[in-house]
Amino acid sequence: MHSSSPPGGAGRCFLRKILGTSSISLPRGCVRYQGDSQESSAQPSSSRHGQSQLRNVAFSGAIKKHQKSLSAWFSHQPNEERQFGPSFSLDAVHVDPVIRESSLEEILKPSPDLTIQNQLQQPCRKVISLHNLFDVDACGRQVKNVVLYGTVGTGKSTLIKKMVVDWCHGRLPRFQLVIPFSCEDLSHSHAHVSLRRLVTKKYQHLRDVVPLLEASGLRVLFILNGLERLNLDFRLAGTELCCDPNEPVPPSAIVVNLLRKYLLPEASIIVTTRPSAVRRIPGKYVGRYAEICGFSDTNLQKLYFQMRLSQPGCSGEESQDRRSAEQENLVEMLSRNLERHNQITAACFLPSYCWLVCTTLHFLYFTRTVPPSQTLTGIYTSFLRLNFSGEVLDSSNPTHISMMKYVAKTVGKLAYEGVMSRKTCFSEEDLRQCFEVEMKTESELNLLEVFRSDVFRFFLSPCVQPGKEHTFVFTIPAMQEYLAALYVVLGEKKTLAQRVGKELSEVLGKVSEDVAVLVNIISKVLPLRFLPVLFNLLKIFPRYFSRVGGKDKDTIAHTMAEELFKEEDYYNDDVLDQINSSILGVEGPMRHPDEAPDDEVFELFPIFMGGILSRRNRAILEQLGCSIKNLAAFEIAKAMKKTVIRKGRRGLPPSELMDYLFFLHEFQNERFTAEAVLSLRAVNLSSVKMTPLKCSVLASVMSTTCHEVEELNLTSCNLDSGSLRTLFPVLLRCKALHLQLNSLGSDACKEIRDLLLHDKCAVSSLRLANNPVGEQGARYLAEALAGNRSLRQLSLLHTALGDPGAEAIAQHLAHNQHLQELNLGYNSLTDAAALRVVEVAKRHETLDKVHLYFNDISEDGKRALDSLRMERDGVRALVFLTAGTDVSDYWSHILSVVQRNLPFWDRERVRQHLALLLQDLESSRSQTANPWRKAKFLRVESEVKKMLGELQDGSL
Repeated sequence: MHSSSPPGGAGRCFLRKILGTSSISLPRGCVRYQGDSQESSAQPSSSRHGQSQLRNVAFSGAIKKHQKSLSAWFSHQPNEERQFGPSFSLDAVHVDPVIRESSLEEILKPSPDLTIQNQLQQPCRKVISLHNLFDVDACGRQVKNVVLYGTVGTGKSTLIKKMVVDWCHGRLPRFQLVIPFSCEDLSHSHAHVSLRRLVTKKYQHLRDVVPLLEASGLRVLFILNGLERLNLDFRLAGTELCCDPNEPVPPSAIVVNLLRKYLLPEASIIVTTRPSAVRRIPGKYVGRYAEICGFSDTNLQKLYFQMRLSQPGCSGEESQDRRSAEQENLVEMLSRNLERHNQITAACFLPSYCWLVCTTLHFLYFTRTVPPSQTLTGIYTSFLRLNFSGEVLDSSNPTHISMMKYVAKTVGKLAYEGVMSRKTCFSEEDLRQCFEVEMKTESELNLLEVFRSDVFRFFLSPCVQPGKEHTFVFTIPAMQEYLAALYVVLGEKKTLAQRVGKELSEVLGKVSEDVAVLVNIISKVLPLRFLPVLFNLLKIFPRYFSRVGGKDKDTIAHTMAEELFKEEDYYNDDVLDQINSSILGVEGPMRHPDEAPDDEVFELFPIFMGGILSRRNRAILEQLGCSIKNLAAFEIAKAMKKTVIRKGRRGLPPSELMDYLFFLHEFQNERFTAEAVLSLRAVNLSSVKMTPLKCSVLASVMSTTCHEVEELNLTSCNLDSGSLRTLFPVLLRCKALHLQLNSLGSDACKEIRDLLLHDKCAVSSLRLANNPVGEQGARYLAEALAGNRSLRQLSLLHTALGDPGAEAIAQHLAHNQHLQELNLGYNSLTDAAALRVVEVAKRHETLDKVHLYFNDISEDGKRALDSLRMERDGVRALVFLTAGTDVSDYWSHILSVVQRNLPFWDRERVRQHLALLLQDLESSRSQTANPWRKAKFLRVESEVKKMLGELQDGSL
């Protein structure tokens, strides 16, 4: 079902919009063709004349204009398609879902157990292609009416879009004219109208063609999309017969008579509908039933992902080679995960979820900047809008409850209870408790039956884990947390007393308004002074309840804070990495079936709560029938300041801090975010894999204020030059900047040069240790040193500078007037380069400490450096653990640096350097007679020997 547009409901929402509001009406689903008409082989001359006339009409300008207009509309993609990823045409990315020929008997019989084996990798009997739906049936009769049905998300609407586009481009020659209608659009029209007027009103180009529909023998196809929106009555007493295209009748009567073959009997009709509405058309009027089975073959899923993720526009402005490599890697990892028959395989049975997977991957991997509209919550909210916008669960039910509202009340309750009890698998009893316990009326039971038939599998699917085949899980794991969040934010989580109190308060509130006038009149005529008192008592309860109701907002804020800062989740991966793993799987050995599973993690739940409260998502949810008032959102945000911001001030582990920043981004409340960020004076994200998306989120959140950040720790975060460009505004305001262990080369150093030369740069301490800076990178940094006025400490420990890099630093160091400490340790410097740096440092006004340990400095160089005196030369060189015949004051600092960086250094080279340090210590100890100094030497020697021993044993 999927194409460039989101499958199933995704395309449906777009169809509905253009069908209902433009001059061209577009349908939502596929129709069936009935086969009771007999075609005669011999035709009279008048018929041949009609065919000749038809041929002229078919190729007339009116038909071509109609095709051009339809093609333009149906080739358009929904806003969400352009918003959350590159937009593709139906011709570029489309995989037909499996269509299986069915029968009314199969539809009416009880459904089999919903096991994964019933959905995936089973040979589909009677598979039929879209273009063969109108072939003769098993009895040789020509099919004229086709009913194409499928549950929400299987791809009905996108399939119809593809059918129309194919006809516009000449790939459906069976029909000379295609006329699509939206049944939702027809359901809103109550005025009588003729078929001729109905067609020309929506398709003005067909004004000259419509009069010929009946007389010309034109092979015409009517598409009626979304039949479940119409209440059809096929009884003669309910819908009178009509065979005149010019006779005004209700729109539902036109549909009924078309399907009866009483109106335009030679026309073909394809109807799309949900399973619950299939029986609204009597079987005698249906020539073929066809069920859309989605991507019931994993090969179709792989094909879709291959086509979608390999599109040139998918990865933005990356270089071609890098883009292709990353796209191929994504497709390969996703394919391997599908082959394991993991839960994602069951999810992608629905083409709609394939769209969601691709959109989420695009968000995770190819987002370079995050505009306000691009949030994870926004993706899920828009995904639901594409599938459920305007959808009523049962149009024949007087409540007309929106489908999404029903889902939020029922499935949301199940999701919330699962989150609170930390479980993702649900038994039949769990489902019964959530769906059936409160059933009191026939109407409620009917709604549940429609839900089970049409919507259930969209949200819940059989578990694929061994031993859990008869339990259900949410089709997409994150959807459980989204619906749980929606359930809470909508205020559905209420006690019985709260529900009764709310209803009573509303009743009393209305009664008090009506009684007010009467009480005032009576009190003036009769001396009944107690009446006003009773009236005021009536008004007390609603006022009191409104105050108590305000506590609900505090409860929501408290729930959000408690879930956001759960200590047991502190050292999990951040939520973005968790989503990535749920889609692409975890590489490595498979878990043994008997091995105890990890505890379930629900860290997206509070983040979705915040995201749902954003103005944009509330506006979309309003369209779905889930209203969250501005005042409620304001009160929740106000309550959150007492809980979320207060808890966010305490020190959080890096992954948890990333989740907190992501929560602030999802919340989309700039004032709230600014207040929260002001409390973050130090930001430690070390070891968090900072993807382009995370960098963009960090930059976006931190941009809400202009305060200086005391420390930003981005050690071992997989940064590159692109990351630094994204974070540039944030880095400018950081005093201490840690960029160690990030594989930052010369390109990144160019960005750092621009940062340090910026007139608003506040960086005073910069650590670049263990990065492949190299000679060219050193030249960029040297240029930065010459013009920078804020930097006081610069660490280039183990950055592969070599002598040329050190020379470049020394050459420009003379122009710097503010640097106080420079670390050039472990850079393979020889005597000449080391002494050159020290000579420049001696003349520097503020530089008083140069780290040169673990370089290739000879004994002569050591003696020359040992002769330096702080009081005389103004600089101290840290080279060895000794200072003449005494232990260096910095021996513990040097050894701690070695110990911290040992996992990233060449162990053999470290061992050699430690051996030289030990030899130097022993030599210096032998040259002093001072027992106090000897004791200090022995202590340091023992530390070095201990480190050498641990290095030898591999325990260090």
